[in-house]
Amino acid sequence: MSTSVKEIQHPYITMDKEIRGGEPVIAGTGIRVLDIAIRYEVMGMSPEDVVIALPHLNLSQVHDALSYYYEHKNRIDKTWKDAIRNAEALRKLRSSVLVLVRS
Repeated sequence: MSTSVKEIQHPYITMDKEIRGGEPVIAGTGIRVLDIAIRYEVMGMSPEDVVIALPHLNLSQVHDALSYYYEHKNRIDKTWKDAIRNAEALRKLRSSVLVLVRS
């Protein structure tokens, strides 16, 4: 008996370079998979809490976003961490420029 890995379909997730730079989003919205994952993982919200916070979403969409996130966790987390590092670098640069301007 051979085992095969099936590609899981995500009917609520889409990627389009014109929407959020091609990041995975819930179809028909600008809500990124990352936005859902942060609410769930970092903020400790339940899927039901996410629907209350974002009432234009339904529970199926939230669960699909979480499923997609866990399948692509390393890549999505890396993108998020890179964005945080870039923001911190820009803040430091801005602070340095302000110090020079004020001197």
